[in-house]
Amino acid sequence: MATITVIQPSIMNETVKRRVAAYCRVSSSSEDQLNSYQAQLTYYSHKFEDSTTEELVDLYADEGITGTREEKRDEFQRLMKDCRRGKIDRIYTKSISRFARNTKDCLKNLRELKALGITVIFEKENIDTANMTDEIMITILGGLAQEESTSISANMKWSYQKQMEEGTINHHSAPYGYQIKNGVLEIVQEEAEVVRKIYALFLSGYGYMAICRELNRSCQPKDKKGHCWAVPGIQYILTNERYIGDSLWQKSYNISMPFKKVRNREEKQQYYIKDTHKPIIDVETFEKAQNLINERKKPRVEKLSIYPLSKKILCSHCGSTFKKQIRNGKAYWVCRNHYINAESCDVKRMSETEIYQAFIRLHNKLLHHHRSILLPLQQMLQELKCKKYGGNIRVMDIHKEIAKLREQNHVIARLRTKGFMDEGKYQEQTKELNNKIKKLQAELKKITRSDDEDDILEQLDMLVDYFEKREYMMVSFEPETFDSMVDKITANQNELTFHLLGGLELKEKI
Repeated sequence: MATITVIQPSIMNETVKRRVAAYCRVSSSSEDQLNSYQAQLTYYSHKFEDSTTEELVDLYADEGITGTREEKRDEFQRLMKDCRRGKIDRIYTKSISRFARNTKDCLKNLRELKALGITVIFEKENIDTANMTDEIMITILGGLAQEESTSISANMKWSYQKQMEEGTINHHSAPYGYQIKNGVLEIVQEEAEVVRKIYALFLSGYGYMAICRELNRSCQPKDKKGHCWAVPGIQYILTNERYIGDSLWQKSYNISMPFKKVRNREEKQQYYIKDTHKPIIDVETFEKAQNLINERKKPRVEKLSIYPLSKKILCSHCGSTFKKQIRNGKAYWVCRNHYINAESCDVKRMSETEIYQAFIRLHNKLLHHHRSILLPLQQMLQELKCKKYGGNIRVMDIHKEIAKLREQNHVIARLRTKGFMDEGKYQEQTKELNNKIKKLQAELKKITRSDDEDDILEQLDMLVDYFEKREYMMVSFEPETFDSMVDKITANQNELTFHLLGGLELKEKI
């Protein structure tokens, strides 16, 4: 009879803590929502402090950003990248509606995380994807979250529509030169002088770029975002009816899921209301500017096309770039040094067709063998990255410091609202706190910035993804595929070395 020996699991495995991440999000920048954001950060910061089985790797928090468009959530994108790099074992989030309000994106991300061996816990719904046998529950709840978002949007649209029809809508954003006070635009005199100067310069013959240079040179107050003056800002000011005291409503509108703001090109009604606020520019000056803008408009000039191989080929002998030649109706590429003086470089010209054919052969070889070439390389780099990566204590400390500073901001905001703090003191303390937050955010960005290994892994992911989805061989040269895949080519007399994404170098005879 066979002898069976039971091997007990290693004690060490029991002591290894599961690496967890927390994702937080609030969907607006209002003070109440920011309190919720602060509460989530504080909750997750303390949740794992005394845990013997789990350790918090990082907090990922999007503030004041819509949940219906995942590409606008920078922290969510960073979370998914860290998951792909093997830094996380489990994700905690408040609810499905915090994770995503779009069923399609919710399922897509959960499937990817499942493939990576990462589980997600939705605390409000008490759902752990580790215990789920299918995606039915996520589909239902994701749909409910999407429906909730759609319903809220519909109610807001109806409310704004009625206000626009009745001419009672309040201003929610102020163009440069104005500030909002109780829903009404009020003139900011220092900025208003800059607006008047822009109109005067334009009508005196200055172009958009010349106006930018003049304003930046003379250190005029910057635009609303604190940036130096640029052409779009000048164009906006010269065409905005708000500067003559009128308001045109519904210049843009939101489309349904996924939510996206688009310009209203007569698809929706617009409402033009006169004398909604005090003007900065008189009507005559504004109309002169519009007439001059129309006169200066010219037909668009098509961009000059460049060759797919332009600036891509380098000579392996002298390092010069190759230039294109046409001889007897055929295209060739030749080293610039050789072209100027054949004795200075021995690498002769080569046919463009041969170069294209070499890339096609290389592409098709990778198509057939990418699993045995790219996947082992990708796995090796991921393993090295995981070994190198360790929890960065400073990252967690910075998150906690930012959370404390934001909490202080909310406290003094409440003190001002209740009359315990005057406006001057409030502005002074708010400015000091915001400056500290900006410095910490800059430090955090520097620490978490992707290093070279991360970039290589991302590029390899792109290559693998491309070849996994490609279903057919390349028959004729595809410029877009070549441009997205090849960084450069080093050329010898009878051989080309293709430098691909991820640092991969492959040779092909010609």
